[in-house]
Amino acid sequence: MPDTIVRRANLRDLPLLLEFEQRLIEAERPMDPTIKRSPISYYDISQFIEEEESEVFVVEVNGDIAASGYARIKDDKPYLRHEKQGYLGFMFVDEKHRGKGLNKIIIDQLLQWCKEKGVYEIRLDVYDTNLPAIRAYEKVGFEKHLINMRLNLKPGNDIL
Repeated sequence: MPDTIVRRANLRDLPLLLEFEQRLIEAERPMDPTIKRSPISYYDISQFIEEEESEVFVVEVNGDIAASGYARIKDDKPYLRHEKQGYLGFMFVDEKHRGKGLNKIIIDQLLQWCKEKGVYEIRLDVYDTNLPAIRAYEKVGFEKHLINMRLNLKPGNDIL
């Protein structure tokens, strides 16, 4: 049985987390024709590590970082019953460690962190064609809630 631990990320982890981010972008690029060509970045991971209203967690397997994710506390819309939401993102599991439940370990830790912050409404975004991710999120209790739709009025603009 591999030695598996979950812990808060730190700035020493940043080079590998930036690599994870690029691999995540490349995996999502076929699902989203609006993503610009490289080099791009989704996140300011160092800010998420350092700021009070967010936390990045990693899972180590035998001393190597195998998975990541972050939670961020955000103000929500004034017409909703809750004032704040926990937003999850940067959910990534290295290919050689997929199917081992590491995503659940990360999500459980992120949800615990949100509860400790007094935030109970949790949201995330996932591409509608990313069925493995949808199934993984549903396994831990997430439900489909809102569909984001788009229309491109400029033909040929989807290829950037």
